[in-house]
Amino acid sequence: MQTTPNLIMIRPASFGFNAETAKNNFYQKEDGRSQEEIRRLSREEFDGFVALLRDQGVKVLVLEDSVLPTKTDAVFPNNWFSTHRDGKVILYPMFSPNRRLERRKEIFESLMQQGFRINEIIDLSFFEESGQFLEGTGSMVMDHDQKVIYACYSERTHPVPLDYVGQLLGHKVIGFEAAQEINGLLSPIYHTNVMMHVGSDLAVVCLDSIVKSSDRKLVQDSLTQSGKKIIPITPKQKFNFAGNMLEVTNGGGEKFTVMSQTAYDSLTVGQIQSIEKYSTIISPNLPIIEKLGGGSARCMMAENFLPFSK
Repeated sequence: MQTTPNLIMIRPASFGFNAETAKNNFYQKEDGRSQEEIRRLSREEFDGFVALLRDQGVKVLVLEDSVLPTKTDAVFPNNWFSTHRDGKVILYPMFSPNRRLERRKEIFESLMQQGFRINEIIDLSFFEESGQFLEGTGSMVMDHDQKVIYACYSERTHPVPLDYVGQLLGHKVIGFEAAQEINGLLSPIYHTNVMMHVGSDLAVVCLDSIVKSSDRKLVQDSLTQSGKKIIPITPKQKFNFAGNMLEVTNGGGEKFTVMSQTAYDSLTVGQIQSIEKYSTIISPNLPIIEKLGGGSARCMMAENFLPFSK
């Protein structure tokens, strides 16, 4: 199954602008409001998002971020771990030293207390020692049904750990270069989940950002062969987080495509109608988290594929 009705989300304690990650995340913008107000607003946005998901029957396990040490990006847990149906948990090597503080083993204790089974924790943080990074399902967009990983290379997504995870999971890796224009210069897109989303039946992808035509064809062909309806988005829509989506389900098996209100507002009527043929849209309003964090709705949701203990 491509989707899960179980999500893990981290309620932020110290959300704010992270100068370390801003080096290659050009979606981040500083803000003149006080730290106290920014933290209050981020928690309000987070709580509103969780409420929207729960209103549709999606199960969300909310865990509180620890106050110390300060972790400005803890609200984006999908970058440092992923869970898998065979009981594996993978911990990922992170580009920014201050984001490595987000790796908290007590989160997995909480999951086990909730009845989920963890058979193995695979810690790939050793790659950090050689300056190689792979930031979870930010760096990798996975088609679980077809066992394919899509990934655009960047300072946060290196080939060796990427291929390592592909072998661990038994997934084919489709790696490519994707770029965006920043101040007149082409720069690598820092995370794959900014420029593409893969659901059960559809894929939303900024094909124009894929640098090589051969790579563009490779991605298109792979998505088409796996039966996905491709919805292309423009670079401008990508900058409005239109590629940053996640498909989830509820206990009744209903499908939902989750994107921010910013992303939703950037889409055309035709694009929205295409998505709604396959799923209901959930669109939380996340202006402060998007502005300072440079991430959106998908980055805030870590999928929980772990099996229940018997």
